[in-house]
Amino acid sequence: MAKTEEQKAMEIAQLIEDGKGVDTTVIDVSELNSWTDFFVITTVNSSAHWQGLYKDVKEYAAKNDMQIHVTKQKVPSGDEWNLIDIGTVVVHLMTAEARGFYEIEKLWHAGKKLK
Repeated sequence: MAKTEEQKAMEIAQLIEDGKGVDTTVIDVSELNSWTDFFVITTVNSSAHWQGLYKDVKEYAAKNDMQIHVTKQKVPSGDEWNLIDIGTVVVHLMTAEARGFYEIEKLWHAGKKLK
């Protein structure tokens, strides 16, 4: 039986938590936009930490026939906010400072918080 996109988002969140992502949140934004269905947001401690989580997410995507479309860094050093676009799931790996500043959960408050 094929996994739903929600199941994939939740599995990615669990994978990130297992990798020591902090305060991981999943938000269903499918009814709020046309370009993705779920945000997975987590706090990372360092550049090495986000790189390790990126590797885990990349491996998960490959095993589940999901293609990473875009990987973006919101600052030149890449240490503040890294975004991984997997189509139906967008993963935000953020430092505590960036997460507090951008407050993505508040911006997308109309979405259904799943985790």
